[in-house]
Amino acid sequence: MERVMGRPIVYLIGAGPGDPGLMTVKGLERIAEADIVVYDYLANPVFLQGAREDAELIYVGKKGFTAHVTQDEINELLIAKALEDGGKSIARLKGGDPFIFGRGGEEALALVEAGVAFEVVPGISSGYAAPAYAGIPVTHRGITTEMAFVTGHEDPTKPDSDIDWAHLAKGVGTVCFFMGVKNLPNIVENMVGNGRPASTPVALVRWGTTPQQEVISGTLEDIAEKVEAAGFKAPAITVVGEVVKLREKLAWFETRPLFGKTVVVTRSRAQASGLSRDLRDLGAEVLEFPTIEVVDPESFEPVDKAIRNLDVYDWLVLTSVNGVERFFDRLEYADKDARALQGLRVAAIGPATAAACMGRGIRPDFVPDEYRAEGVLDGLCERGVGENTRVLLARALEAREILPEKLTERGAVVDVVPVYRTILGTGDPSIAERIATGDADVITFTSSSTVRNFVELANGIDLAEALAGTLVASIGPITSDTAAELGLTVGVEAEEYTIPGLVEAVLGHLSKKGQ
Repeated sequence: MERVMGRPIVYLIGAGPGDPGLMTVKGLERIAEADIVVYDYLANPVFLQGAREDAELIYVGKKGFTAHVTQDEINELLIAKALEDGGKSIARLKGGDPFIFGRGGEEALALVEAGVAFEVVPGISSGYAAPAYAGIPVTHRGITTEMAFVTGHEDPTKPDSDIDWAHLAKGVGTVCFFMGVKNLPNIVENMVGNGRPASTPVALVRWGTTPQQEVISGTLEDIAEKVEAAGFKAPAITVVGEVVKLREKLAWFETRPLFGKTVVVTRSRAQASGLSRDLRDLGAEVLEFPTIEVVDPESFEPVDKAIRNLDVYDWLVLTSVNGVERFFDRLEYADKDARALQGLRVAAIGPATAAACMGRGIRPDFVPDEYRAEGVLDGLCERGVGENTRVLLARALEAREILPEKLTERGAVVDVVPVYRTILGTGDPSIAERIATGDADVITFTSSSTVRNFVELANGIDLAEALAGTLVASIGPITSDTAAELGLTVGVEAEEYTIPGLVEAVLGHLSKKGQ
């Protein structure tokens, strides 16, 4: 069912089990186009970043047995919002799959009765995803080819259970109970009482597929006691069956090198995705705390004037990916493309900047091995930059003045044009609170501005105390110098001043520390 502009429609979207990488492409597309996003307790909030800036975000979370918003109220909300202002599109995010214990069917029926169109976007269910991340295949040749999904807490108003316990106990190889932590003693009693051996392996997977994943294993005989002793809480999937034994050999997610570590990323939200993805792939919990925001300069006239007169320059120096993207955007604005750089030599500071140039059709003539201004200067001078050489330096407004000053001292004529500027980021207060309480293992800085703005955003936080047990990781010596000036102790610095280099430095440091 395709969306018609102005027509009320609700997308019932399965947000998956928690890992943001397990959301479907179609689900992300529907979030990106929705007027309103309605989300619940189990839907990863990272998906909200994909919503339109003007989209209305509504939380209707329900946690365990304490309903913040009743199901009837949610149904009424979806209908009212869909019909608002002549018709709006709503992305209704539900943890896992909307039709597997997600009460999506109830919401769909309410929409039908109200005459509101809907579309279902299935999601990956935690019923099999959480066990998979715990190293438990819910079916396995030679063990079982049968499985069942069962609610761990039925409607409490019903006088009798609708669950066929006798069939589950004797006729189904693997049984996955949803939302059954509170009811675990009752589940055990019914399974054993109906013939399932007390020695049957059991595992509970809490917050499966996320960096907070916890697994507790046992048997029907002792699992309830173990869960109580450990203070193991919901939300969790309970897996009953011989397949649980395979976890001993197949556990993979919890063995990732950064599993259990919390890493703060201070880059702008637009740039954080690559670093965040690399860290998540290594098992870390990533807290995005954008301390900077990249915005347009107050005026594009200096760079536009330079673009109109490109033929007077000998070199174009680009110092960052942002600089490349913003410069070429202005080139396109002037109805020009890479051909306008014919006759210029191009220097790209760093491999990421060089890759961005390649993406725009330009192979840099010079990519320095060292990214300090001094190293860049020596490399340019070796390539003929000197007396009366005309250099166009496109960069951030706030960048250091060392390179243009030194080039000028060598006789070059340097025009510095700002193609972007950075301003103070917003920083999530809830993440600031976690940092303040020492709930971060690593904090990463990718530029001097991220350090300066972090310290400004952390005003009121005793950083010496808050970061006492936190590894401060810097992308390079300039960033490290800024951190030291502001009273932060850098624990590790990237050998290669790139995002992959920063990740490698963090990984290497923590690996050595763990030995």
